Amino acid sequence: MTARPPSSRPPHEPGAGLPGAARGIPATFLPGRGPGPEPASGAAGPEAVPREPVPQEAAPQEPLPVAPPPAKAAAQRPGRGPARRGVRPAEPLGAEDRERLLHGAHHDPHGLLGAHPVPGGMTFRALRPFARSVAVSAKGLRVELYDEGDGLFAAVLPLSELPDYRLLVSYDGTELEVPDPYRFLPALGDLDLHLIHEGRHEQLWQALGAMPMVHEGVAGTRFTVWAPNARGVRVAGDFNYWDGTGHPMRSLGASGVWELFLPGIGEGTLYKFEITRPDGSHTLRADPMARRTEAPPANASVVHASHHTWRDAEWMAARMGRPVHEHPFSVYEVHLPSWRPGLTYRQLADQLPAYVKDLGFTHVELMPIAEHPFGGSWGYQITGFYAPTARLGTPDDFKYLVDALHAAGIGVLMDWVPAHFPRDDWALAEFDGRPLYEPADPLRAAHPDWGTLEFDYGRTEVRNFLVANAVYWCEEFHIDGLRVDAVASMLYLDYSREEGRWTPNVHGGRENLDAVAFLQEMNATVYRRCPGVVTVAEESTAWDGVTRATHHIGAGGFGGLGFGLKWNMGWMHDSLVYVAKEPVHRKYHHGEMTFSMIYAYSENYVLPISHDEVVHGKRALVSKMPGDWWQQRATHRAYLGFMWAHPGKQLLFMGQEFAQGAEWSEAHGPDWWLLDPSYSAEADHRGVRDLVRDLNSAYLATPALWQRDTVPEGFEWVVGDAAEDNVFAFLRFDAQGAPLLAVSNFSPVVRHGYALGVPGRFTAWQEILNTDAARYGGSGVTTPDPVKTEATRHHGRPASITVTLPPLATVWWRAV
Repeated sequence: MTARPPSSRPPHEPGAGLPGAARGIPATFLPGRGPGPEPASGAAGPEAVPREPVPQEAAPQEPLPVAPPPAKAAAQRPGRGPARRGVRPAEPLGAEDRERLLHGAHHDPHGLLGAHPVPGGMTFRALRPFARSVAVSAKGLRVELYDEGDGLFAAVLPLSELPDYRLLVSYDGTELEVPDPYRFLPALGDLDLHLIHEGRHEQLWQALGAMPMVHEGVAGTRFTVWAPNARGVRVAGDFNYWDGTGHPMRSLGASGVWELFLPGIGEGTLYKFEITRPDGSHTLRADPMARRTEAPPANASVVHASHHTWRDAEWMAARMGRPVHEHPFSVYEVHLPSWRPGLTYRQLADQLPAYVKDLGFTHVELMPIAEHPFGGSWGYQITGFYAPTARLGTPDDFKYLVDALHAAGIGVLMDWVPAHFPRDDWALAEFDGRPLYEPADPLRAAHPDWGTLEFDYGRTEVRNFLVANAVYWCEEFHIDGLRVDAVASMLYLDYSREEGRWTPNVHGGRENLDAVAFLQEMNATVYRRCPGVVTVAEESTAWDGVTRATHHIGAGGFGGLGFGLKWNMGWMHDSLVYVAKEPVHRKYHHGEMTFSMIYAYSENYVLPISHDEVVHGKRALVSKMPGDWWQQRATHRAYLGFMWAHPGKQLLFMGQEFAQGAEWSEAHGPDWWLLDPSYSAEADHRGVRDLVRDLNSAYLATPALWQRDTVPEGFEWVVGDAAEDNVFAFLRFDAQGAPLLAVSNFSPVVRHGYALGVPGRFTAWQEILNTDAARYGGSGVTTPDPVKTEATRHHGRPASITVTLPPLATVWWRAV
């Protein structure tokens, strides 16, 4: 006989080359199992035979001989086991069926394996590679099957009815008693298949992927995957030492879905799908719907069921009554792996909520949490769209963190990336041998900027995959908002593409009509299913109606995209250009600061100072400012005061709240040492952080700063043209008309006796915040006493106040 080479785990999988890998014995039952996560308590299911631990050497490594050829093997009768009265060899499989089954290219293995009635009895057939023998066991019955070769065992038993049977599978020195996976009906219902085919399964994660369950009274895991171009699909994992030969899946009709229920397989099991491509080659793929993964660089999927008990019912109920555009919304952006490097989700839950609450932010925004292979992508090149990154813990650990943030009164936004995905050959790219998640046209599929692939938004199943993913994070993880990354790259067919490298739409335009329809469907679905959730677009162009309702048609002929908020990239760019100039030159760029008010009410805006502005040579926020260290910090503080008073919501990236001077690096995170009391300049940085805390406190206490953010009645210029002075002054009004006066002086000189026109019905104005206060590190030019209103017209108003403007500072006054 010839020897079959050992079957080993692929080299990119942890545990490659474990002793006993050549045996093909289920790891759930194999003595001397190698390293890797053990199943959770009871994970092997009630069907597993108990095992005693033995030394690792107990599992021999020598390859086993191949079984005799079918014709010869069929005539053999094993010389052990009870007599088989009336048992006869089964009709051999046809050559084509046998070949397809053994090579993982059969669409209906359940039609060949398991038990099937035939004239005169019941045929039983099992595919158990490397087994020495297989027997059928039932009450009062134990019959060995004939060895047909290549791991196939079969016989016809003289039975009129199908018994409740199990398989006794013998390897060298080991006998396992297991349910037969091929005796079960499909564990996925017709309604699920119909919704998948229609692209309307809004809880797709309940239908596809690996789902621990009890099916027909037996505990196990249902494996399902969408792979319509595959000739066959098999499940490979640590339970079969990554040889899927014995676990082919069945095709569920025209849906493109493949299914297999494996009894005795439970939580913690590692797995992938072994796909036979249209050309007959094989590829081993992670589950696109995996809800848990191995920690990178390992990339297997992990069977998972959640056991977290949520404690945030009060938060979830309250958020439904808070329209975000009419309430405070101050966001602290965080890259979780580097905020405090080395902390897990649960350890972060002990520190992050307290820190954010102390600073007064209403929300955190988490840079992408979904699993990604390369840490340097910051999470923006995702391979596991349904799995929180395993770098920091389990999915339940992440839920624990969200729960802790909600308990502290902090909303949780997360970056969501439906614009593209990486080309890793174990993930989504050409998943089943042909373009599936990406468009078939290579020019259309390739993202020109990031070396990734774009999604095919015109394919119903792909659109369903993404829409359901958005719902998944909101429903399963209680996420309060999705900030959708790179929306502009989705909306335009010619985005970053040169002439001749893109194809117009059916109307001859550059708009990606499929992407528009996808975004509208996503927003409509999320808002319908998840009350209180907000979606936020990172959209860098002037697309009409990003935050307009989807049923309202705009001038361009499109309905709105349906987002709740949009990042104001124009304000961010223009204002940073202004403050980066030397004060003497700022008068020539005055319009950079006022231009935003021309379009301020065209959308519902967030003012973002995000991670993108403090990396790749752009410098940290304080380092963008000109002048010496004092002037840099002063301008930094003045800019934050201007930002918090400007119409729109606020977002600030971690480290900028204490004026970190270095660019952010995902390798080490914020420079927390700057706040160490032993550091000589600690007071400078702590002063800026104290200002951010006071900005948030005053912001929360002042409805004029957030209640009418999206309507022009909430804003009036007082001084918008004082370019020579580098001064900006404006009024904000709440729903009852109560005003707040904000004045910024971006000149390094004190301006005494500065007159400002104000509404005449108020007798005095009280300074409530001054970024030049000494406790923030400023020069201490403040006005502690109320300033009386004078009946002197100024700036077109019937009254005025005369104040002293501190250098490089923003001051807020409230009418009293």
